[in-house]
Amino acid sequence: MLLFPNGKINLGLQVTGKREDGYHNIASVFLPIPWQDALEIIEAPELSLHVSGNAIPGDAQKNLCLLAWKLLKADFSRLPPVSIYLHKTVPAGAGLGGGSSNGAFMLKALNNLFKLDISAAQLIEYALQLGSDCPFFIANTPAIATGRGEKLEPIDLKLTGNWLILINPGIHVNTGWAFSQITPAPLQVDLKEIMQLPPVEWEAAGLCNIFQAPVFTHYPGITTAHQMLVQAGAAYAAMSGSGSTCFGLFTTEPGIDKKSMPQSWIFQQWQL
Repeated sequence: MLLFPNGKINLGLQVTGKREDGYHNIASVFLPIPWQDALEIIEAPELSLHVSGNAIPGDAQKNLCLLAWKLLKADFSRLPPVSIYLHKTVPAGAGLGGGSSNGAFMLKALNNLFKLDISAAQLIEYALQLGSDCPFFIANTPAIATGRGEKLEPIDLKLTGNWLILINPGIHVNTGWAFSQITPAPLQVDLKEIMQLPPVEWEAAGLCNIFQAPVFTHYPGITTAHQMLVQAGAAYAAMSGSGSTCFGLFTTEPGIDKKSMPQSWIFQQWQL
């Protein structure tokens, strides 16, 4: 079975409080994006993971695709071993949820391939055990996210025809450090109301990413990526997650000079 796990961006991101379980409560709008990895699963004599494309830092045994298989195997003894082939194009640690998407798509693939009959609600429960962002990728539709990110309210975003530009400056922002730089505060805006406005009005209406100011101060390269989008005429431009990818929404196709970017930067664009 071959799937194409996609990333996401945060339209606004607020941290509203620290939880007793050690996690944080957030408020954000999650938007799926067309930037995709490739994930192939084949029944095999033993469990294995093969990664190509962009490197994934950290312990390979903690890859969410492997953990997803082990999570289901604990409840479904008939689940056979598989060979997992993961080709990464979505950068890791870039605020795009690429790893979370891989884990969630792995759950859905195993459920479908081996006819485990797990409901969507149960898949969300399994996904939350993998990570806070993982439940979003089960339905994989625009949603207002609260709680750890698992409380999802689907919304209708009217962005068809807009151009989405992503610039990743090749900088890894440590999530723990990013959280240490911000102070949680109650949400002061209505995300549902803001999403009914055209993107050019979002910033004035109070849509913002709480991580943006400290990250921009510490990483001038990310600031430069953001400024490039603003100067190109983005209706709305911001950083996604705790960084480092910046995105811009444009009403017409922008003329951004990719040749002026450092070679380590990654540029992507799509018409929604």
